[in-house]
Amino acid sequence: MSGRWRPGPKPSARWRPARSRRSRSSLPELAGKTAVVTGASSGIGAAIADRLEAAGADVQRVSRRGPVALDVSDRAAVTAFLERLDRLDILVCAAGDNLPARRLEQLTGEAWDRLLGVNLTGAFNFVQAGLQKLRKAHGDVLLVASISGQWPDLSGPAYQASKAGLIGFARAAGLELRAEGVRFSVLNPGAVDTPIMDKRPSPPPPELRARMLRAAHVADAAIFMLGLPPEAWVPELTILPTRLQALGDTWSQPPPRSE
Repeated sequence: MSGRWRPGPKPSARWRPARSRRSRSSLPELAGKTAVVTGASSGIGAAIADRLEAAGADVQRVSRRGPVALDVSDRAAVTAFLERLDRLDILVCAAGDNLPARRLEQLTGEAWDRLLGVNLTGAFNFVQAGLQKLRKAHGDVLLVASISGQWPDLSGPAYQASKAGLIGFARAAGLELRAEGVRFSVLNPGAVDTPIMDKRPSPPPPELRARMLRAAHVADAAIFMLGLPPEAWVPELTILPTRLQALGDTWSQPPPRSE
């Protein structure tokens, strides 16, 4: 048999990078848009900001330590920052915190106010201050909540109340504003291996953290939600670590001891 009948050559290296570039290039629905991401210094917020930039968006990274240094619970500072922006197409509220002493009997009023001020009121501050720009842009709001806002776990009453509040906020605001073209979505991750895990009374061991989601997994889900065309909308998405959690269930772990 002649060599001319042999299978043809494998696709050239010139073809392969083109495929890779296409999968990583800017997304039409995100390219050129102005996005604000809170909690962008680490964890989920940083991962979402990275993905948005890779997709071609102009990203303003808000956190306590810059590049845009801001306390999300400071309403006046949030308003002043957003007033300086020419436009706002995408708002991602990923700022969040928790307390080492998180059981109800350990909570003080000050700790409760501080935690909800960051996790829940901070999101309200950004949405309220940016609402007119979001309306004008027919923009997107993505609130990063948690599976803890849907099912009881060991994250503590204050944290769970703040995340349940974000879920309710997104649902109610989405109902009010969807007819104006503003999409409100809420993303509910399960256990994610981020620095907030170090604030647990007993930080999870490495073998448990290895089974958790990575921030990049959550960011991929966020980009899917934000990158949809205007005719489509994902109001709520839950993402869980396959080998660790299921809806309505968490891994077995003894409750934290009171100090």
